Amino acid sequence: MAVVEVEGAHKSYRRRGKPAQKALDGLDLSVAEHRVHGFLGPNGSGKTTTIRALLGLVRVDSGTMRLLDRPVPDALPEVIGSVGALVESPLFFPNFSGRRNLRLLGGVAGVSHDRVEECLEIVGLRDRGEDKFKGYSLGMKQRLGIAAALLKSPTLLVLDEPSNGLDPAGIREVRELIRQLGSDGQTTVLLSSHLLAEVQQVCDDVTIIARGRLVATGAVADVLATGSTGDIRLRAPDHQAAYDVLTAAGFTLTPLADAWLVHGVTDPSTITRALAAEDQYLSELSPVAADLESVFLDLTAEDQ
Repeated sequence: MAVVEVEGAHKSYRRRGKPAQKALDGLDLSVAEHRVHGFLGPNGSGKTTTIRALLGLVRVDSGTMRLLDRPVPDALPEVIGSVGALVESPLFFPNFSGRRNLRLLGGVAGVSHDRVEECLEIVGLRDRGEDKFKGYSLGMKQRLGIAAALLKSPTLLVLDEPSNGLDPAGIREVRELIRQLGSDGQTTVLLSSHLLAEVQQVCDDVTIIARGRLVATGAVADVLATGSTGDIRLRAPDHQAAYDVLTAAGFTLTPLADAWLVHGVTDPSTITRALAAEDQYLSELSPVAADLESVFLDLTAEDQ
């Protein structure tokens, strides 16, 4: 089942005296349930517009949007109680404790104090619940924002740049929390982030957009496979002899600290055959995988 479905969404912003600016240009997006789904794109690609439209904060010009199998925005009141969101930096009363801030929000939403305690426990702040919000680190503030988004036990949790402005320790805190939420089998997480290494570590699926259009979507491993480098890392007991054999066979190699990088290899068995024919053997032969950052840059550059 798709928790989020967007088909052919168009949205333009019009400013007086200036031509209309397209934010979404026929965007398609599908988020499967019980997954952590990364939502990526360069600045100005339409990520935040998409999230705001899904939450009923803006209306698309055309196309369809559905949350939890209900049309947005018409049926949004039916499902918004099952959606938690952290769209921008969380705002709380600075002189109130984290616990009191959550209890105030919980009172508006009809959430019990017990649920507030559960959410503090989930984000690892129960022992710091009586500390004033203004004394929290940036990572703690973001975690309290996620706790607020979790108060209603949402089926869908939408996080827009939850690691913005965090130091490495705060980024790690948020990453571990998202990984924990994604493994509970109950919550679907839609994660928008510019920290591609973080997305690669925590997400099951990813959608990449540029200029308001879909450019790639699928399981993270499948999207990474589209950016295969064709490079092979090779080590051999006789370092120089392996180089001589492979260059004579037509391969292109560049040196690494303790290995060779063999370029443009379509079939790794050709390397082993060439070496074995000259009585040279391997101690390592491993493909060099593309990371999400390089795939992202290649895909979005093609769409400019």
